[in-house]
Amino acid sequence: MTSRSLAIAALLAITLSTGAAAFEKPEDIPSGAGRDETFYLCSACHSFTLVSRQGMSKALWDDTLRLMVERHGMVEPTAEERALILEYLTATYPPPEKRGWQNPFLKK
Repeated sequence: MTSRSLAIAALLAITLSTGAAAFEKPEDIPSGAGRDETFYLCSACHSFTLVSRQGMSKALWDDTLRLMVERHGMVEPTAEERALILEYLTATYPPPEKRGWQNPFLKK
């Protein structure tokens, strides 16, 4: 490996590790019914930061869970766990039109 390749690899490793450390435990994310179940299910494979940056409807969250099970080998949650997780995700990370920047010049 060249020194340039090593530098790029080191920078990438630092960047990925800092992003992954943003949510290290369930208490770092908003409280609510299903918080712990959601945190542990999702963070078993990736940083919860990835989840927290999404904003989807219940149907899209459900499709995402299905995709994770079918394509990525996520453990299938029970029907009760799935319902709890979907409610948490829908309430905590809704579609962007319900949160985020709002144009102050547009009348509501």
